[in-house]
Order: sequence, then C-alpha cells, then structure tokens
Amino acid sequence: MHRFLRSSSTRLVTTRTYLLHSFVVPSYRYFSLFAADGDVDDGGDAPQPRKSMEGLRRCSANHVPLSPISFLERAAKVYRDRTSLVYGCRNFTWNQTHQRCLKLASALSQIGISRGDVVSTLAPNVPAMYELHFAVPMAGAVLCTLNSRLDSAMVSVLLAHSEAKILFVDHGLLEIARGAFDHLAKTNTEPPILVLISEGDDDPSPTSIVPYEYESFLETGHIEFEIKRPKSEWDPISVNYTSGTTSRPKGVVYSHRGAYLNTIATLFLHGMQSMPVYLWTVPMFHCNGWCLTWGVTAQGGTNICMKNVSPSKIFENIALHNVTHMGGAPTVLNMIVNSSVREQKRISSKVVICTGGSPPPPQILLKMEELGFSVTHLYGLTETYGPGTYCVLKPEWKSLPPEEQSKLKARQGTQHLGLQDVDILDPVTMEKVPADGKTMGEVMFRGNTVMSGYFKDSKATEEAFKGGWFHSGDLAVKHPDGYIEVKDRLKDIIISGGENISSIQVETVLYSHPAVLEAAVVARPDNHWGQTPCAFVKLKEGFDIDAQELILFCRGHLPHYMAPKTVIFEELPRTSTGKIQKYILREKAKALGSLS
Repeated sequence: MHRFLRSSSTRLVTTRTYLLHSFVVPSYRYFSLFAADGDVDDGGDAPQPRKSMEGLRRCSANHVPLSPISFLERAAKVYRDRTSLVYGCRNFTWNQTHQRCLKLASALSQIGISRGDVVSTLAPNVPAMYELHFAVPMAGAVLCTLNSRLDSAMVSVLLAHSEAKILFVDHGLLEIARGAFDHLAKTNTEPPILVLISEGDDDPSPTSIVPYEYESFLETGHIEFEIKRPKSEWDPISVNYTSGTTSRPKGVVYSHRGAYLNTIATLFLHGMQSMPVYLWTVPMFHCNGWCLTWGVTAQGGTNICMKNVSPSKIFENIALHNVTHMGGAPTVLNMIVNSSVREQKRISSKVVICTGGSPPPPQILLKMEELGFSVTHLYGLTETYGPGTYCVLKPEWKSLPPEEQSKLKARQGTQHLGLQDVDILDPVTMEKVPADGKTMGEVMFRGNTVMSGYFKDSKATEEAFKGGWFHSGDLAVKHPDGYIEVKDRLKDIIISGGENISSIQVETVLYSHPAVLEAAVVARPDNHWGQTPCAFVKLKEGFDIDAQELILFCRGHLPHYMAPKTVIFEELPRTSTGKIQKYILREKAKALGSLS
C-alpha cells in the first residue's frame, strides 16, 4: 500500500472488480472470469460465474493501467515540434515539454520524493504549474495544487493535512509560503522543502529557507529517467482541496483512472479536435484545470498561459494566438461582457468557451454569443473531477428566440461519457423525482469519474457515498427531455411561509436589471414568514439606484413572495475560483435580524 494511502483513514470505496483465476493445462494457460464482490452495495446480487473462455490472458501486451502520463508521451511523438506552451516571450515544443517533465521527475526522485509522497504547488497559471501536472505523477508522487489566493494560515493547515514533502511556490507568493512556514513552526510541524518558481534575474537567490530555484532544480534531473508508472489505476494522482465556501476545505482524492477518463470526456465537452489553442483562464489549481492540463496535451494543443486574468488580456491573447478554446466561471464571462469597448477586440472566428462553477445567468450567455463566443455550459464539483455534466445543444433550439435559447443553454444538461449516471433523487427516500421540471431533489452522481474519497476523512466519505451515489448537495429539477436544471444549493434554498424560493431564480432576475453587475441572494430570518430573500448587489460603474427600485423590479418579474425584501449594496466576497461565499452573506443577513 502506498505511503499516501497508508496515511489516510479514508475508506476507499471500490467498484465491482473481476479476478482472473487460472488453471494449467499442458503447454497452455486458460482463464475463467468470475465476478467478485467489492465494497459497493450491489443491491444483493450474488456473484454470477461467467462461461469459461479458452486462451484469455491479461499481460503487458493487452493491459496497462490508464494514466494521463501516456498523453504526454504520445504528444512528444505525434506533435514533437509543434508549440506546446506559450507564456509571454517564452515558448516550448512538445518534445521540449516532455524532456523537461522527465528531468523534473528525475530531480524529484533524487531528493527523496518516492511513490505516494505528496508534492504541493502554490502558483498561478505559469509553465511550471503545467509541467508539474506530469512530472509529479511520473515520479510516482501525488500532486496537490493549492489555491493560490489562500492566506498563510490556511496554506499551513493544508500543507500539514496533506503531509506535503515539497512545495513549489511562485516568486509572487513567496511571502505567503514563508508565513505558512511560520505557522507550521508554532505547531512543531516539519515544513516541506521549498522550490522557488522564479521569473527574471531580480528574484531572490537560493537560501537556507529557499534551497532550490525551479529551473536550476529541473536541470539536476536526467532525461533518461525511468517513469514510475502507477501499479494500479486506483493509485492516487492528485489531491484537490475544495474551495471552502461553507467550511474548512476537504481533500478530494483523484485516481489515475478517473483523471484519464474525465480528461477524455472533457475533450468531447469542449469539442477539442487535434491541435487546439487553449487560453488558460481556469486556474490550474482548480480540479487540475478541469482536467485540461492533461487534455490539451492529449490533443497536441498549444497552451496559452496567463498569470493574471483581465478582459483586455483575454481579448489580446485571442487575437494574438488565434485562440480556439477557453474556459471560465460565470464571473469571468461577466467580466468579459461588462468590459469597456476600449478593452474589447473583434473576434475573427468563434471561440468555444466552456463555463461552469455556478449557473450562468441567461443574459450573460446571450451577450457572450453577441461578442463572438460559443458558450457551452458544464456542471460538476471538485468531487467529480470538475465537469460532470454538460448542456448538449440541440439543433431544433436554433429556431427559438435568442432569449429562449439562452434559458435552455443555462441548464446543466446530462452526464458526460465518463460517468455512469446523473439523476435527481429525494435525499431521504433515494427515489427518483418525476421529470416534470418542477419537483426538486438532490443532484447525485455515480461512475468512474467520481472521487476516490476525502483524504483522512472517512466519515465525510461515507456520508457523501450514502446509498451508492455521490451526494452533491445541489437541488435541481429534471425536465421532460431528461436535462437537469440546478435550482440551488441545499443549504441556500429559502423557505418563506412554507414556500421554497430558489435563490438562483431571484438572482437571474436581478442580473437582468441594466444596473446590476453582480448579485447574490440568501435567507434573512423572519419571525412571521420564517425566512425572506435578502439580496446583496454590486452595481455597474456609473449607475446609482436605490433598494426599493430593485425590489419593485423583481416584483414585476417574479411572484411577490419571491422578490427580495432587503437589498444591500456592497462588494461580494468570493473564493479564488470565482464562487460567491454565501456563508459570509448568510451571517450578515442573520445579523440583521427579523424584518417583521
């Protein structure tokens, strides 16, 4: 058992496995295939022996554990001299990227990083982050990409929890790392080895605190390094911490198999053919860049890296590099559509942009299409390797009015190819809800692209997998066409006078007001109604309206009981992945007390 797995108390829930039993006949080996019970409840079905088949043999010729590592090896052969990565004035070919990753894996092994050890990163979307997604698993280790906008205290908590042996830190985040090390020292926790990802000649030289610099460290490795491939597809490839919108982040463990399959599925979602040009606006630390750190490699694409995201840089890079694909949370889309005319540049050909993270307002989707983007809506969680469903666009929708098309595109759709099933179930009875577009239940997933479990948290793992499904915590309805539509987080639903109010539905109306830039709706306690909607709103620059005007606007587009009773104008707190931290807003609304 790997060191990483030994250190975790997580009960790893396995799928049904199959064991090959052999018996010997002179000069030949024959095999019978029998089903064997795993840990998953299969509903009481007894193992059924299958008919023996002569001549079957599992060996290195026909069985290799699935791993994203193979994508890089193939890219180095098929796309050898094509550009793999561009960052400012730096660029690499796929052959160079392959060699650099081999040397980096070798360097990691030389300083004692071995199979199952955790290697952490604290960096934005720079070339080193991309290379580490391959080099770390090539060394047999487990990658842990920390959120680059966390403070020192939280970084120290996650470093200790993950038992990271080494931390690669971007030069711009060095002080955060040093602060985290100070916190670790107070708890007598041994800090990881620090490697500085520098940029330019003005960066600090290696010291006792920062013993290694990335490029010089990489050069200590050897190109002849023998890759430490996974012994099993179940071996962990990464641990990704949740965004912590409601509590302390949990460590979500990905396997080589799940990462491989979700990568393939995500390529289909993005419509990526051979040699795409992908603009990195999705943080690589978030679900390993929705698995596209591995996916762009699989298609021999060109990665355009940006350290900081802004509308002007997005349009500039699209024009400069003929970008074909990109991704981003709805907050990125909102940033684009509300950019100034000066920042925008004409897009000569459609750019496919996939959005996910929270339901995008239909108005934003419509405006993105007008700017020259083709928007595909994805949905998933850290626990589903990022994207788990997508809204497949149907040809017949094109005959509908643009506003109606946008509403349909804002739905979360159905599961991708890598998942066994996605459905809406009653979380108590585990019965499927009717496909009437009205009855709400919880979104649940099952399949090969669901996490292995929560690192060192067996209780949370068991709770998440209760009943043989992964419980998302999101409330949704299922439409007659089978597409799902997320209505709210389970904890965000507002119950007023016995009626359920979807905060997302109210937010969609608020976004349709020309003065509103951002909006979030939470429950405010009420002595008479139980709860009432409370809206937190950020206005666009140059607009000045009062709360009553917005309340009346919502009443004109919603049943009166659903309209906000309270409107507060302020900046909205967000996680680094763009998600609004509603738990902070709920606390503010709670502090206001009852309106009645």
